[in-house]
Amino acid sequence: MDDPTTTWRRPPRRGAERMLRLALWLAALAASAAVWWPVSAHAARIKDLAAVQGVRANALVGYGLVVGLDGTGDQSTQTPYTVQSLNSMLQQLGITLPPGINLQPKNVAAVMVTANLPPFAQPGQAIDVTVASVGNAKSLRGGTLIATPLKGADGQVYALAQGHVAVGGAGAAAGGSKVQINHLNAGRIPQGATVERGVPTPLHGGEFVQLDVSAADFATARGVAEAINRAKGEGTATALDGRAVRVRVPAEPGARVAFLADVENLPVELARPTARVVLNSRTGSVVMNEAVTLGPCAVAHGSLQVTITSTPVVSQPEPLSQGRTVVAERADIAVTQQGGSLIELPAGARLADVVKALNMLGATPQDLQAILQAMKAAGALKAELEVI
Repeated sequence: MDDPTTTWRRPPRRGAERMLRLALWLAALAASAAVWWPVSAHAARIKDLAAVQGVRANALVGYGLVVGLDGTGDQSTQTPYTVQSLNSMLQQLGITLPPGINLQPKNVAAVMVTANLPPFAQPGQAIDVTVASVGNAKSLRGGTLIATPLKGADGQVYALAQGHVAVGGAGAAAGGSKVQINHLNAGRIPQGATVERGVPTPLHGGEFVQLDVSAADFATARGVAEAINRAKGEGTATALDGRAVRVRVPAEPGARVAFLADVENLPVELARPTARVVLNSRTGSVVMNEAVTLGPCAVAHGSLQVTITSTPVVSQPEPLSQGRTVVAERADIAVTQQGGSLIELPAGARLADVVKALNMLGATPQDLQAILQAMKAAGALKAELEVI
């Protein structure tokens, strides 16, 4: 007989243990969500929205000669400056040509050399350069750029370019036929210029630096200042207007660089963008952002097609009439207009609704530009129209 003091207990089920473990795992996951959860879709880094004032690239330009071409250089009769440049270069190298010699080199081309000097570039560093013909050279393929000084807007030399020109194209001609792929009168020299002088920046001067917002927007400037103040302390940043944000930075150079590195990666919650529709009049492209909305309206659209057909007509004279055969043309013009029914477009508060409503019209992108402009004039399109 069993002991009456013994209490029977039901053993725990495995399913309950699994549910308990899952609940504990979800709790830990939720507690650490602030660490691994990605930034909202409407958030962006300060690095993507603003730049430190004065920290920018500088344009450089120079004039030089490309030699070693396979008969595809400038024609001296039409580009006399190429011969003059070649004579000047030879004189600088100690070579004086006898009087009366008329140079007609076909393997030399005059070029313009351009480059962008990045911020904080130091002497000895290499930058890329672009070479483009200024004469009537047929191709720069296989040429070599002779040492060319690159000057800034102040007339000072900041880099020296030289090297083999890489042209991303090809061409061939024979028997009056010509085939060409891509452009042959421009090329690039990777790491083709050596920096000779750096450009000072105002980064290490003064107590403050200024962040210039890429788009003039008061909400964005305020968001940048608030994000910096939350991370670095109240009063660190002040929005001066819709474009500039003044930031107090440490005095020591190393600490200042570390401070700006942290500031650049701070997330900023962006406000809803301005509703805008961009129309490209050259290609017919229509682009709109997510803030575009559509009010209820009715649209009737029909296409007009004009067809002109030209048919040659031969006028034959009568026999023995001393006349001549005359060929004339007869033009037939036909105008076809497709009727467009009145379509009611419902109100759309999302971009998908606007696209769906516009697709109901069945219009081409070219016709859609006129429809959008008419809808804007009628007050049904809640967006700004920008034509580029």
